[in-house]
Amino acid sequence: MLNLQFARSNTFRWTLMVAGVLAAFILALFGFIYWTIDDYLIVRSDRVISAHIDGLSELTPERRLEAIDERLRQDPRGVQLAAIFAADGRRITGNLESLPAELKIDAPPQGVDIIRIDRGGREHQAVRAIARRMRNGDVLFIGRNVDEAREISRVVGQALALGLLPGFCLCLLAGAWLSVRTQKRVEEVNQRVQRIIAGDLRERLPHRTVDDPFSKLAIIVNGMLDEMETMIHALAGVGNDIAHDLRTPLTRARLALERGRTNATSLEQLQAVVDKAIAGIDQSLTIITALLRLAEIENSRRSAGFGDVNLHDMLREVHDIYEPIAENKDIALQVEVERPLTVRGDRDLLIEAVANLVDNAIKFTPEGGKVSIKLLCDGSEPVIRVTDTGCGIGEQEQEAVLRRFYRSDKIRNTPGVGLGLNLVAAIVKLHGFRMTIHSGPGCHVEIACPDQPD
Repeated sequence: MLNLQFARSNTFRWTLMVAGVLAAFILALFGFIYWTIDDYLIVRSDRVISAHIDGLSELTPERRLEAIDERLRQDPRGVQLAAIFAADGRRITGNLESLPAELKIDAPPQGVDIIRIDRGGREHQAVRAIARRMRNGDVLFIGRNVDEAREISRVVGQALALGLLPGFCLCLLAGAWLSVRTQKRVEEVNQRVQRIIAGDLRERLPHRTVDDPFSKLAIIVNGMLDEMETMIHALAGVGNDIAHDLRTPLTRARLALERGRTNATSLEQLQAVVDKAIAGIDQSLTIITALLRLAEIENSRRSAGFGDVNLHDMLREVHDIYEPIAENKDIALQVEVERPLTVRGDRDLLIEAVANLVDNAIKFTPEGGKVSIKLLCDGSEPVIRVTDTGCGIGEQEQEAVLRRFYRSDKIRNTPGVGLGLNLVAAIVKLHGFRMTIHSGPGCHVEIACPDQPD
């Protein structure tokens, strides 16, 4: 069925149209060549016969007869015509049977039909000729056969047939081959897309290493499928993670209320039970609020809130917010700015991202430690660097900490819902920035802010 449908494909139709345009162009080109050569031969013949009749007109009648006989003897190709006719129309000499009636005397060269008689018979020819009346009343006729143009027409036609028809057929074969090839590739893509729709997220579109548009498109689509597969796998366990993280505080709240209803004997005991239940509900609301905020940032497609953000002022504002919290834990919080730098972005979201990094740094740094916020310039890129002297993030956990609800075993007992770094990553991605987590002693996180187009 594939081979029978190629003639209806757009590729074949376009090839057929291009081949038709090419054939029309070649026909026009050959026609132009033919008419140009034909005009050239006629003009050349007219010049030759005009020169000859001028030379013969200056001779004496006796010498003129000898010159015509000599001229006809030296014409192996049989293209020359010459004759002298008396005033009464009688032929005196030459290879012309009679003077054409339509031939004008003493006129410029013209085309006429004549009967030639020097080849053992009578032969009709189309010639360019000129006739001039001599002083003695005779008419001198000089002509030249223009059948060369017909020969050229025949040669041009043969060349056209031998060149155009095979070329046209070759174009059709090329169109059929391209059409079948394209249909096979489309069919292969269709089969793989059907497998992707059926749930095989590891399937990818075929592409070659050659630099062709189809392969470039397949590479782009494969990149999109990689991103979708990552997102789907990331979302696959989100429901279970949400249920797990919400179940614990809700279960505690329920148990507290149930025990309070059974065991509370005073108003103070009942208030304590309610406080525990409220704390569990607040923890659940914190998780839900963080998830809604994360979804809002990840689904954002607008940049209406973007503007010029002074990073040095923003970092000092974050420092002022968290300095009291750091002092309560006996942690030294410092901010260092090499020079004022500005980027284009959403100031509130960037503050939220840096605040999350600083909050994590203070949370996981032991008492007496140090947290540093630095603004520096790496080449032409502003870089925000947050470092601490805490437990750090191992190299094997650098990707895991960006997942939702991920909690390392060594910080399992630390308060939190495991969405902070995921929220930071979403904000960084929205701005087109880059976030890098370095391994080693303490935690070292950098946000590089390249220039973004408006």
